[in-house]
Amino acid sequence: MIAAPPVGWQDRAQRAVDRGARMDAALPSFLLDSPLSLVGSWWGTSVGFLWGSLLSTGRIEHRAGLWVFTGMPNWAFRRGGVCVGTCFLTGEARVTDAVLRHEAVHARQWRRYGFLMPILYLLAGRNPLTNRFEILAGLEDGNYVRR
Repeated sequence: MIAAPPVGWQDRAQRAVDRGARMDAALPSFLLDSPLSLVGSWWGTSVGFLWGSLLSTGRIEHRAGLWVFTGMPNWAFRRGGVCVGTCFLTGEARVTDAVLRHEAVHARQWRRYGFLMPILYLLAGRNPLTNRFEILAGLEDGNYVRR
């Protein structure tokens, strides 16, 4: 069951998104949505594909533009799964259309940021309610808050 988010979380989420936009504005434009970021996205997909191929014990499918690796061990990802490039690595839970929409946004984020994605994601923090990448991917679709 999804726990109720704390009071005032929407204001903190908006501040996190605004802070991220200011950070993006400070980055050199050749790093974002560029040939360099595309190479970074391909690198992420290669890492995700290798990681998933080695550890997945479930189905491997191509859905909604993502490579979905199921049956991953719980220690291999946080929360419900992880998107690396265009690979979604997850455990045994059913992968819904809503989750795929959420993960497809993460794949687009990988395309925009490339090699910077893991660093920027870590800087955004572990709390999904204040992590701009999770907020922009849709907290409801990612099962972080109730619809």
